[in-house]
Amino acid sequence: MADDGWRWADAWIFVSVVIAGGAGRHRRSPSTRRPEGIRLADVLSTADHLNRAIPTRKDVEVAVRRLGGAGLISVSDGWFQLTPAGETLWRTRPRCGMSTVVDTVHSALLTRYEPGAAQWRLGDDEHGAAVQEYLVRRMAPAPRRPL
Repeated sequence: MADDGWRWADAWIFVSVVIAGGAGRHRRSPSTRRPEGIRLADVLSTADHLNRAIPTRKDVEVAVRRLGGAGLISVSDGWFQLTPAGETLWRTRPRCGMSTVVDTVHSALLTRYEPGAAQWRLGDDEHGAAVQEYLVRRMAPAPRRPL
């Protein structure tokens, strides 16, 4: 069944967690990243940057369930983290440019992993608050420099 396989949105959310968390930056080691992880607003911000769209609540919820169940990411108390297995997927994927990284990860997911079914729920209010936080940050004017 087509619904049982990995979706493009799953790879989109995975790559967003990787980049927002700093794992994609010059092969940065896990010990130099924020130990608690990243917030949903950061994931949405990176996803918007990658695809010029903010993921829907359903996109995020389904992707986190699948990725979390496959052991690639974890979410605890609203903090998203890349797991060691997710780190391995990211480090061993075929190299490509940023314009095709989600497609490349999607292909890697299809060939190497089975989607999981972790129990995780994202409420409409949580998603809405994260979207609002992201939009406020995006629209905030840059600080003025003194003359």
